Order: sequence, then structure tokens, then C-alpha cells
Amino acid sequence: MLNEEIVTEAELAAVQIPVGNAVVLPAGSRIYVTQMLGNSITAATDIGMVRITRAEAERAGICKPQQVSQTEQKPLTLEQRVWNVLSSIYDPEIPVDIVNLGLVYSVEIIEQKDGSNCVNVRMTLTAPGCGMGPHLMAEAEAGIAALEGVSAVNIEFVWDPPWNQDMMTEEARMQLGML
Repeated sequence: MLNEEIVTEAELAAVQIPVGNAVVLPAGSRIYVTQMLGNSITAATDIGMVRITRAEAERAGICKPQQVSQTEQKPLTLEQRVWNVLSSIYDPEIPVDIVNLGLVYSVEIIEQKDGSNCVNVRMTLTAPGCGMGPHLMAEAEAGIAALEGVSAVNIEFVWDPPWNQDMMTEEARMQLGML
């Protein structure tokens, strides 16, 4: 599937990279999957690069449903589960998740009177004008909102301090060949 040309059998909703415009690829479109990480797929098409959600790719038969591991583990805290969600969101052009890229500045969990939790996330983008920002925000918001015990999610984009490559983890720099 990865690095292979695929001809779509059904219409496919996608988002153009980097501008962030929603598009529909008609059935019979040729796509070339360049990245399958987290909950999204990046593909080259006749109209340029696009981002496709994994759910949409599964619906269209581009990829098989992910298998959920049933191994027993120590239960994670809500904060750990939030960080796991954020770590599953990948930059559409760089094969690194937004946490290792250094785009997530903070996660704050505020317990509500009813026992539920409000999750506040402060994050940035690699460039302030990035058209993919709203899509990354929506993916983060939906993933966190789906966690048990979460009643509200607030994602705030901040520009201070401005992002730079020094904010990436060592793992990200190694993955990108910067070390």
C-alpha cells in the first residue's frame, strides 16, 4: 500500500496540503500513498498532496482497519491518554507526530464538579499561516473528546514562543536525519 499507486474505487474526502481546502477525489482517482501514520494518510494525487483520514481510507478500501492490541497494561492516567492521542497525530508533510515535533506546549486537565474533566491544550504550528492548522486542531479535539471522562476540550494555538527546530525531540531529529 505504501509507495504504491492505488486507483480509488469510491469517492474519497480529503484535504489539500498545505492549504487545507476540503476536496472530494472521484472514484477512479489515482493516488500514491506516501505516509500512513497515526490516524491519517498522506498521498500524492493529480491535484497535489492530500491528507485522508484513516476512517475514510478504510471506508474506501484503501487500507484495512487497524487491529487494536488486547495486551493487558497498567491503566493510564487521563493525562497520559491525552498525550497518547496527541502523539498519534502526524504532520502531513513531515513523518513525525506533533508531540515529537515540539508543537504541543502544554496539556492541562481540570476536574469539573461533576467528576468529568476539561482538557486544555496549548500548541503551535511549524508556520503561523499553515492551512492544515484547523485540521490538526480538529483531529486533536475529536481524539481527546472521545476519551472516557472528558466533558470539554479546548485547543489553543499560541505563537509565543515561536516554533523552531530546536523544539523537536532527539527522536524526531534522528528520524529526520538531523543528528
